Amino acid sequence: MGVGDVAGLIAAIAFAILVGFLIYPLIRLGKLFDQVALTVKESGDHAIPALDEGVTTVKQVNKSLADVNRISDSASTTATNISALTDLYGSFLGKPVIKAASTLYAVKTTAQSFFFSKKSGLRSTPAKPSAPTAVKATSQTKEA
Repeated sequence: MGVGDVAGLIAAIAFAILVGFLIYPLIRLGKLFDQVALTVKESGDHAIPALDEGVTTVKQVNKSLADVNRISDSASTTATNISALTDLYGSFLGKPVIKAASTLYAVKTTAQSFFFSKKSGLRSTPAKPSAPTAVKATSQTKEA
C-alpha cells in the first residue's frame, strides 16, 4: 500500500464519518417535512368545512340585507306618499280651514266683547268722581 492508497482510505473513512454525522439531521429533517405535510393536510381537511360555513353565513347575511333593502324601500315609498298626502291636504283643505277658523275666532271675539259690554252696562263709560255726590248727599241731609 502506498501513500496514495492510505490517503484515499483516510479520505473514504472521513467521508463515511461525515455522512454518518449528516444522516441524523437529514432523517430528522425528513420527519419534520412529513409532520408539515400531515399538518397541511389536516388543516385543509378542517378548512374546507369552515369555508363552507363561511359561504353559508355570507349567503344568509346577503338574504337578510335583501330583506332590509325591501323594507327600507317600502319605508321610503311610504314617506313619499305621506309627504304627497300632506301637500294635498295643505292645498285643498288647509286654506279653507284656516279661513273658517279665523272667521270663527273673529265672531267669538266680537261676541265676547259685545256680551261683556252688555253685562257691564254703564261701566263701559268712565265713572264720575264720588266726592261731589257725597257733598250733595250731605247738603241734602242738612236741608232736611
